[in-house]
Amino acid sequence: MAKVKVHAGDFLEGDGQLSFGALTLKTAKHNIMGETILISQLESVDLASEENVKKVAGTVGWGAVGALALGPAGLLAGLLLGGKKKDVTFIAKFKDGRKLLATTDSKSYTKLQAAVF
Repeated sequence: MAKVKVHAGDFLEGDGQLSFGALTLKTAKHNIMGETILISQLESVDLASEENVKKVAGTVGWGAVGALALGPAGLLAGLLLGGKKKDVTFIAKFKDGRKLLATTDSKSYTKLQAAVF
């Protein structure tokens, strides 16, 4: 089981998890236990960059949320590289149209990428 930290998107900000081929993320409708979504429902998973965070932020109305979550470009680089922990900040798009800006460990990020390969 791996931790997924939600920063913005169509899911509630906070902790989620990746386990047994599924993401469990909190939504307005499922705000206590979270909604379980199979990773086969992912359409795309991309590393977050300042450019694609701004692009996605504009399309879903995140506004300053992305900037608050990631801060200036130097902080973004720190989040992407994550120091010794190797955390990765990414943008995921689901087949149902929902989007997610989140951080997880590099091993879990690789599993998410493999699901859309």
